[in-house]
Amino acid sequence: MTRVFVLNGPNLSRLGSREPDVYGRLTYADLVARCEAEGARLGFEVDVRQTDDEAELVHWLHEAADSSVPVVLNPAAFTHYSYSVRDACAQLTAPLIEVHLSNPAAREEFRHTSVVAAVSTGTIAGFGMDSYVLALQALALRPPA
Repeated sequence: MTRVFVLNGPNLSRLGSREPDVYGRLTYADLVARCEAEGARLGFEVDVRQTDDEAELVHWLHEAADSSVPVVLNPAAFTHYSYSVRDACAQLTAPLIEVHLSNPAAREEFRHTSVVAAVSTGTIAGFGMDSYVLALQALALRPPA
């Protein structure tokens, strides 16, 4: 069974209460359950993690790089400015799918730039929690490394 990391950056633990008009009313627990269910359906062992700590996220990306684990990543605010997250992503040897619940290009101008996009296999944004489902499906369509 292929192991997949689903990594989430700052404030995603606040889903359901944080700006529900933007991020919806489903909770982080709902996100975890949805990712685990879709992963199981696709034959993946999904490890869903969330942190508000940039260094912890970098360590998880290093773990994925060292073990050739595919990653679905919502870097959240780190998307727009964290070169340490970007550089850790560049070290990945398995696919990296960048995801966002909302569509950053349709939001405030500072959200229009992703420093992670250039080192990602692809980006899926604007489909709410289905962005994660689509990312896992995209990984399932890729030939094994």
